[in-house]
Amino acid sequence: MASQLQKRHWTRLGAVIIATLIAGPVMAQGQDRPSRACMAEVRELCSSVGRRDRAAMRECVRENIDVLPEDCAAELRERAGARRDENTRTTQAPIRRIPVTRTVIYGADQRQQVDVYEPEDAVEELPLVLFVHGGGWSMGSHKSVQGKPAHFLSRNYYFGSAGYRVLPDAPVEEQAADLGAAIQALRGQASAIGFDSDRIVLIGHSAGAHLAALIATDPSFAGEAFGAIRGVVLLDGAGYDVPANIASANPRAFQLYSNVFGRDPARQATLSPIAHVGGPDAPHWLALYVEGREATRDQSRSLVSALIASGSEASALPIADTDHGRMNREIGTAPGAAQTEAIDAFLEQVFG
Repeated sequence: MASQLQKRHWTRLGAVIIATLIAGPVMAQGQDRPSRACMAEVRELCSSVGRRDRAAMRECVRENIDVLPEDCAAELRERAGARRDENTRTTQAPIRRIPVTRTVIYGADQRQQVDVYEPEDAVEELPLVLFVHGGGWSMGSHKSVQGKPAHFLSRNYYFGSAGYRVLPDAPVEEQAADLGAAIQALRGQASAIGFDSDRIVLIGHSAGAHLAALIATDPSFAGEAFGAIRGVVLLDGAGYDVPANIASANPRAFQLYSNVFGRDPARQATLSPIAHVGGPDAPHWLALYVEGREATRDQSRSLVSALIASGSEASALPIADTDHGRMNREIGTAPGAAQTEAIDAFLEQVFG
């Protein structure tokens, strides 16, 4: 009983400490709270700190934030920055929540499902925009879509958000296989759903960008559904050339990528989208990266150069005045957001 009470106390205290650390204007505007997975990462990181010493907990997070998974660290940095300087925060339009129209289940695991959002009164088969969430290959949720459904439905696209199993339950190979199976299942139900089974664009963020790129360069994952992938949008990914990334990584990134992709150079290359370029790649690509972020800049440019050389239409575009998390969260919600404008223009080009 005592241990259960301590556990409940620690859970409540951890949530309070994290909220205290990052509370501020962004929270007041109604943005998403830090994910439970991020809170769990912080509690594990600072487990040696006295449970009642909130100052020590905050200091632990500040000193060790680079050890946290990239998405979690981005969440904390953004909220801390917004609290320090309210006047520089990005103005957000209210997010219009759209209910899930249907869920496509493609496996026995609870993560193996796709939420589909359907435009009202669609009179023709419209294209599908399929989102792949990030989370360092070990966390994240397909439920975290922010304002994307409302935005893409307003542009006359179906929108889907694909779940997939994550580490430690599923290695990267199985994560990509999950997403390939999700695309096949969606195409199998395309006539019932109403979207055009041969017009799909993938949008992936962070680790999801790597997975989207891998699926769209290696047909073994999506199988006969591969040809339906007409385009790919990559949001600030850094895993397109895994060996090169590991060779130039800082200690924290080195540990992350080594844990995810292992130390075997052959496996690292197999899981690198750039190693598959030159086969039947998706025909259209847009790689967006945070301006000034060297890792994602270099990886995006390298992949795009390889795609262009192999005959695909591809471009790499820096996005200013954003960060890794906002690049994703502000799609369709921040007025004038450069990433939204770039994605909209890209989709118009791909779908005509």
